[in-house]
Amino acid sequence: MRAILLGFALGVWGLQQQARLPDGIAWFAVCAAFVVAMTLGAMKARLRIASFVIGACALGFAYAAMRAEVRLREQLPIAYEQRDIELTGFVRGLPEQQADGTRFLFEVEANGAGLRNFPSIVRLLWPSPDRATLRAGERWTLTARLKRAHANANFGLRDAEASLLERGIRATGNVSAAHAPRRLSPDATGPRLMIDRLRERMRDRIENVLGRAPHRGIIVALAVGAQDAVSDADWAVMRATGTSHLVAISGLHIGFVAGLAALIVGFVWKRLRLRGVPAPLIAAAPKVAAAGAAVFAACYAALAGFNVPAQRTLCMLLILAVAFLCGRRPASSLVLLWALVIVLVADPWAVTSPGFWLSFCAVAAILHAIASAGRFESRAQPEDRDDIDQWDRVDPSEVGQRPAHSATRTVLPAFARFCRRARRHVTSSVRVQYAVTIALAPLTVYWFSQIPLLGPLANAFAIPWISVLVTPATLAGLLLPAPLDAPMLLAAHAALSLLCDGLSRLADAVPSPLWVLPRPDAFALAAACIGVAWALAPRGWPLRFAAPLTWLPLLAPAAHPTPVGAFRVTALDIGQGSALVVETARHTLLFDAGPGPESTHAGECIVVPYLQAAGIRALDALVISHSDSDHAGGAPAVLQSIAVRQFLASLPAKDALWPNARARGAQTLRCAAGQRWTWDGVEFRVLWPEPGPLSGKPNYQSCVLRVTNAAGRAALFAADIEADVERALIARERDALRADVLIVPHHGSRTSSTEPFLDSVGPFVAIFQVGYRNRFHHPHPTVFARYQMRDIALSRSDEDGAARSEIGSQITFERYRQSHARYWMAR
Repeated sequence: MRAILLGFALGVWGLQQQARLPDGIAWFAVCAAFVVAMTLGAMKARLRIASFVIGACALGFAYAAMRAEVRLREQLPIAYEQRDIELTGFVRGLPEQQADGTRFLFEVEANGAGLRNFPSIVRLLWPSPDRATLRAGERWTLTARLKRAHANANFGLRDAEASLLERGIRATGNVSAAHAPRRLSPDATGPRLMIDRLRERMRDRIENVLGRAPHRGIIVALAVGAQDAVSDADWAVMRATGTSHLVAISGLHIGFVAGLAALIVGFVWKRLRLRGVPAPLIAAAPKVAAAGAAVFAACYAALAGFNVPAQRTLCMLLILAVAFLCGRRPASSLVLLWALVIVLVADPWAVTSPGFWLSFCAVAAILHAIASAGRFESRAQPEDRDDIDQWDRVDPSEVGQRPAHSATRTVLPAFARFCRRARRHVTSSVRVQYAVTIALAPLTVYWFSQIPLLGPLANAFAIPWISVLVTPATLAGLLLPAPLDAPMLLAAHAALSLLCDGLSRLADAVPSPLWVLPRPDAFALAAACIGVAWALAPRGWPLRFAAPLTWLPLLAPAAHPTPVGAFRVTALDIGQGSALVVETARHTLLFDAGPGPESTHAGECIVVPYLQAAGIRALDALVISHSDSDHAGGAPAVLQSIAVRQFLASLPAKDALWPNARARGAQTLRCAAGQRWTWDGVEFRVLWPEPGPLSGKPNYQSCVLRVTNAAGRAALFAADIEADVERALIARERDALRADVLIVPHHGSRTSSTEPFLDSVGPFVAIFQVGYRNRFHHPHPTVFARYQMRDIALSRSDEDGAARSEIGSQITFERYRQSHARYWMAR
């Protein structure tokens, strides 16, 4: 049975790796594989298990494909993107307050365009109102400008479009200010909306009691699973100490609530009388306690919004409760696998989520470690019992002779038993923490390119502190009516403040609390997972001490190093803006850092994670072409997270980035024509701006960089220069502009990429870094056609995602959405 359940899960996972959904031939092959496998399994006992596993795999693949077909059927036609469309529907989930307005999910009941298969769920941003203006379940008629579900796509980073697909969000957009929204009545109804309204009321109660308390967001997250109010400072401390999982309603919290509910329900049931009959005579107290635990766990999981860890825990608890009520005791591993299948049946896209892998692998590691330790303790139990029973042995000759020692013979065995139980509890806790730390380390590196070194120590006291003090006080505050809720919520916040202060001091005490590692490839990840199972094997397993050797590939530098005399250019997909990574054999340069907090947080959310995933711990040079926020906005995040040796920029003298870079230990230098240096046989040469004081608008001041390898192949980074600068460069030194790879000037605006400039450069490859349906309408159709007429290989980040070019004696070119295609892209 375990193998069959795993086979189904493998089939679901396999579908999510496909570049396209099955066509008629593929469907015929899947159905034939299922029929043949089931027939062989029924006819031949020797092949039964293997055949049923193959059949389950085909079934999982087919089920996920059918779910995908249904979900992708809803889509916004391209012709209707960024057009005003009147929508009628209701608010779903909890609206989130953002710096630029309120973000919320809107379930569409009717659209003014009369389109069929219109997205049923859209994510909207309403720029003007406060979050209190929108309430869960309210019906509205509003006008919105929508775009198809789209997200940035970059090498080594998670595909955010999969997350949108998992949540059923098939379009995003803004509420138009040109037409005033109208609230309709009555409000929408339904079980899900009842839960949303309950969560909203609980959030409001917490915010009314705690006001502007510094850690109010964590209390809200623990109560209703909404994390938008958690401050950046709290997130930074949690990430540094490896305790971010405690901010959400995870399986740990639901399990604790279930256990607490079982104790309370069992205690009350044993003392309850119904019509004069003791309640335990009607139904056994353990069974009532199990049912109560399942009910309370379901309620708490509903408050969490049924995220993947909550689903996993709830499924396991329900399976155990039903089995216990039926007088069965299934194996823990079987319960976990049934929960796995149930979660995938409800959400086939869960396998694309880090929470899915971290949650199930953590529980599997705990069960594996407990089972291994249990087998060892079962062999060691008789010897341990002899150590305690020796206190109960009494010499018959001493009976009646020394009565003064009778108290000692009563206290010492009890104390020994207490010490033994305490030792077992501590040993078990340490074993579980060790198992979870070891098991999740490879997955943490794969998903986040880092390991929190303080995680085991911080979780050792943070987990019991949150479970025993903060969470019960928070739940008590939600269950108690006003004004009795205020003392409990304030007590929960006070306990949380002590914990956050301790975690902050712990993070500050260690210079580098996060161990940054490159994202592992398939071989390194597989070897590390084998090493985890090896390390957690029972005592006596051969060569357990050698398990750490299998983790060495995790420490290896990024694959495919650049040879001497060649270089690699990666144009990141950061929306409307620019960020380029240039790698030689032993050096790395970042040209521009993308938008910052004023826009998409690309510096923090894309540029820094990409550098870490690529194994780049330090930049030999950070070049900021000019002061526009879509080029310089992400620089503070880069300076904060990545060591920078030299900061080269074309910025005004009063720009805040200059002292920021010096404070981080970087050598600062103004970008000026004539500067050149060589790394690993690759020459870097600055072509613009002219030396002397900066003048003109920022685009005129843009730093232009040309990179040339030993074979004479070159790449030209033109930033946001326009026609006047292009003419000046041609007049100064036309031959210096020749390049094989061109980063298109000013994102392809109509004021740049003139005919003489393109003739001078003569590129084979041109890369447009533009945002999807950006408000500037870059690239301009005329300019784009100008490139197409020259038979240049083109890449647009809004369509192709990130682009990468290996420039040696030959040039190779890769577009992310082609080399890493998934069936939901461009759908």
